[in-house]
Amino acid sequence: MLSKEPVGCSVVVESKSSAAEKVIGQILSKMKAQKFADDDIFALHLGLEEAFINAVKHGNKFDPAKKITITYTIRPEKAEICLADEGDGFAPGNIPDPTLGDNIYKIGGRGLFLIRSYMDEINFNEKGNCICMVKYNSNKNLKPKPEN
Repeated sequence: MLSKEPVGCSVVVESKSSAAEKVIGQILSKMKAQKFADDDIFALHLGLEEAFINAVKHGNKFDPAKKITITYTIRPEKAEICLADEGDGFAPGNIPDPTLGDNIYKIGGRGLFLIRSYMDEINFNEKGNCICMVKYNSNKNLKPKPEN
């Protein structure tokens, strides 16, 4: 049975790649419980991992003393996830498109591109050290049935 109440949480984790595994697992499990489509779960998983890696690498610059805050709310119709690092932030509009020119041949620089490709909505705070992502549940079986 689907819960109509949102399932939300805020967790602070260490700034290391493996620290997010448990939280990501919890989020994906809650999405499954809310009957999200498998494609939506895959997309959010990919986007969340990319955002976390960016926070560790670019935001906190691999500093183990810094933390990452993951805040999420899972509703039957959408999942909302925010990640905030303790870094100086960045200007998302200044990140080059990895599909253009010489950027095609660069080894890195595709994380934000993937997030934008797989998430339905993304927003950054003014400082640029917090990303909020939304993934809508595309599972057609969730539409309310007409009443007779």
